[in-house]
Order: sequence, then C-alpha cells, then structure tokens
Amino acid sequence: MTQIRGVQSWCLGVALHLVLAAVLHQGLATVAPPTTAPPTAAPHKDPGRPEKGSYVVTRSNGTACLLASMGLQLNITFNSQNKTVQEVVNLQPNMTKASGSCDSDRASLLLTTDAEKTNLTLMFTLNVTSNKYHLSEVSLSADWPDMKDPLSANNRSLDYLRGTFGFSYMCHEEQTLSVVQDFSINTFQLQVQPFGLTGDQFGAAEECQLDEDDMLIPIIVGAALAGLVLIVLLAYLIGRKRSHAGYQTI
Repeated sequence: MTQIRGVQSWCLGVALHLVLAAVLHQGLATVAPPTTAPPTAAPHKDPGRPEKGSYVVTRSNGTACLLASMGLQLNITFNSQNKTVQEVVNLQPNMTKASGSCDSDRASLLLTTDAEKTNLTLMFTLNVTSNKYHLSEVSLSADWPDMKDPLSANNRSLDYLRGTFGFSYMCHEEQTLSVVQDFSINTFQLQVQPFGLTGDQFGAAEECQLDEDDMLIPIIVGAALAGLVLIVLLAYLIGRKRSHAGYQTI
C-alpha cells in the first residue's frame, strides 16, 4: 500500500511539473515581442520596354565620332524616408540630351535628362594594340524628389560591350549591365560604335553572344526536325522493300 501511494505521489509530482512547464512556456511565448523586418517599400511597377533612342557625339569640327542607338532602363535602389526603394526608370529619348567627347583611345557618351537631375556617363576605352574596345566605366548622378540624399555611383573597372575598331557592337536581346550593388542598366536593341566611324553611319556590326544563341536555337530545332523526317522516310522505304520481298512470282 505504501509503495502504491509513493508511486501515486511521484506521478502527481511529475504531472504538476509538466503543467507548470507548459504554463511558463505559454506565458513566455505570449510576452515575447514579435520580431519584424525593417519597413521596406515595394518596388515600383515595371515601366515596360523603353523607347529606342539615337545619340550622337561630335567633334569640334562637327563630324560624328560616337554613335549609339538603344533603349535604356535604369535599376536603382536608394533610401527614401527611412525606406528602401527599388526604382526602375526608362530613359525617354525625346527628353534626353546627348553630349560627350572623343580621343584616340577614349570616348564618352553623357546622357542628361529630367532637367539635369539625372546624368549617365558611358566611357569606352580602345586598346590600340589589339584594336579592341569595350565599355570600361559607367557613372550616374541622380537627384530625384523622393530621394533622401542625391545618389552618386561609379565603376571604372567594367568590361562590357566589347567590339573592334571600325565595327559597331550590336545586341538586340535585353542585357543587364551591373555597375554597383545598387545600380544596373538594362539595354534593349543596342548598337554602339565609339571608334573608327566613317561618316555618320554605323560600321559593320559584330553581334553579341545572346543574339547568336537566339539564332542558333531555331537552326538546331530545324536540323532535329529534318533528321526526324529523314529517319521516318528511311524506315518507310525499308519496310516497303521488305514487304515486296515477301511476295513470290507465280
């Protein structure tokens, strides 16, 4: 009897401990403050495909030294009233002024819009030994009404839009050129030639890898379909030949 009462007391003690632990756990879970992420503004709606614009940089004598034709889209992340804003902005060609400069191994295109509140500079560098050029530097300064502070971004170690002297670089497909962590550029139907212009026309185009891959896909699909048709035709001819061989002349 004594042993039974001891077991009952032990079970009662364990039950009380479990109930107390459950109550304490529930109380702590209720009292603990919820953790919330810092407020972040949702990104603005996609403005759609940007309009294609044509831009020219001329020398002091009026001759063209840099040609560019493209649609440009700016992807910018900045602070606005203690919130992080992700803005996607299309450059409007009819509201954008083009200027720049040309030297023997460097050429720049400066695009100014929004009453000089947005300035985008593209710098191209030419390797005179290999006659190859590339987009080596991009700078952006922007001072928009919803920005807490004016934005300034620059990267001088880029390697985009690689071309050859006297030829233009072309890429119809959309490209994303990452400049810094909070700024990148989307290009659409791009064609640019910063060196070796003859008159005011683009030289022969060197197409980007994206365009070449895009053209390669239908070629591969067409070749695969042609191969399939050939296999079916051969199978039909072989089957027909065997069926004729099975007949005997009476």
